[in-house]
Amino acid sequence: MKTIALTGLLLSSLLLAGCAGMTDSQGKASAPAPQAANSDATISQKVKDGLQGDPDTAGQKVNVDTAQGKVTLKGEVQSVAAFRKAPTIAKAVAGVVAVDNQLIVCMTCK
Repeated sequence: MKTIALTGLLLSSLLLAGCAGMTDSQGKASAPAPQAANSDATISQKVKDGLQGDPDTAGQKVNVDTAQGKVTLKGEVQSVAAFRKAPTIAKAVAGVVAVDNQLIVCMTCK
């Protein structure tokens, strides 16, 4: 009985060791899975850049916060067009998984 258990343990060890040394079809070691496309700070900066580069949203008071790929837009915009365009711009950034648009349209704000 001990021999069977020992043999099973030995086979399991060999199987795991074999998987650790797996290669692709060209004999190269398999690459680890890539990290997330962008860090939260990078996502926030790219969203801000996108907002500043669009004529409808440039110069608007928009605060961009990102946590685990979820972007939250807060602040005041001066048009409905800016309100609608801001989340579209944010969603276009790589790594964004969701957008929470908490912007307020304030036509008399400056």
